[in-house]
Amino acid sequence: MKRRKMDFTIRAATLEDCKEVARMIMELAEYEKVADQIKITQKDLEQDGFSKNPFFHGIIAEVPEQHRSKDGHTKVGYALYFYTYSSWKGRAVYMEDLYVMPEFRGKGIGKALMSKVAQLGLAAGCTQLNFAVLEWNKPSLDFYLSQGCYDVTSNLGYHCMRCEGDALVHLAQGGP
Repeated sequence: MKRRKMDFTIRAATLEDCKEVARMIMELAEYEKVADQIKITQKDLEQDGFSKNPFFHGIIAEVPEQHRSKDGHTKVGYALYFYTYSSWKGRAVYMEDLYVMPEFRGKGIGKALMSKVAQLGLAAGCTQLNFAVLEWNKPSLDFYLSQGCYDVTSNLGYHCMRCEGDALVHLAQGGP
């Protein structure tokens, strides 16, 4: 029996979507068991994504009203991305988030969102799409591997590093 494909559209996020994106960011953080680490607000998203020089771009997955979620949402997934640069390969796109509400997973929405980020990256002259995935998130890892992605941590031996908070301030002041 063939599964019926869900009707949905993928479109660029707008300022008016920030409330729903903030909701889904919190849902993603709860899924990843890090909800206590969310510091950004809807206002931050509006300012950082829709100012003259945006820090990120976004796309939205939307279903028709008749397919809305059990809680009444029609915006059921999103991806946030921004452009970076590789000193070896040139232009790159980094996908910060890819999220689909649980009740809408397995219907091609996540793949369509990721495909759109790849299309936008290629259109901007990017040669690679980069992103991070939690080690324990086997369904997502399997999905990404099935799309032809590979793990640079195991294949190339890189570690993703971060400096934040007091350490970032200390580093900016000249470090030790």
